[in-house]
Amino acid sequence: MDSNIFAKRITEIMFNKKAYDVLLIDLRKLTAFADYFVICSADSDVQVKAIADDVDRSLRDEGMKCWHKEGYQALNWVLLDYVDVVVHVFKRDAREFYNLEKLWGDARFERLADPAQSQSVS
Repeated sequence: MDSNIFAKRITEIMFNKKAYDVLLIDLRKLTAFADYFVICSADSDVQVKAIADDVDRSLRDEGMKCWHKEGYQALNWVLLDYVDVVVHVFKRDAREFYNLEKLWGDARFERLADPAQSQSVS
């Protein structure tokens, strides 16, 4: 699967668990270790775990195996490495502290909105 399509699929799963401030960082022109970072925020340990677990379970059900997982002990920042796409699920304070957006400031960013939130009710 194309890494951009794969990254967008991950965002869909994140939004199902009410992730917010979802960001795609395009790393293709900057590094060879990954094509994209997918970053989101959550308000609690429970929500961080729910988002990471749902991404992992849903993608595994679709035949995509996670190569490496980190952060399940503290649940401030869970990382799921799918080789071409690396998922970062942050608790809000941890995201502000580590500030990956600034670290990768030369990359192309795409902020994504929850499609369920952007639909208007008639």
